[in-house]
Amino acid sequence: MQPLGKLMMVLGVIIVVIGAIIWLAGPRMGWFGRLPGDVHIDRRNFKIFAPFTTMLLLSILFSLVFWAIRRFFG
Repeated sequence: MQPLGKLMMVLGVIIVVIGAIIWLAGPRMGWFGRLPGDVHIDRRNFKIFAPFTTMLLLSILFSLVFWAIRRFFG
């Protein structure tokens, strides 16, 4: 199997697994996006949402996933 095909297969499986987790655990993941460090400002004519902590955790997670892909399939 060519390296690009293998990478696409692995990424497809990862996307399916993440989708299944979100679909099955979605109602129980109410904390996601409401972590300490996520900024919510809600005024009368102004709303802002900056999920700093959530994005940091997702960045770490994706970095680990891509590191593992490179380590084991690269």
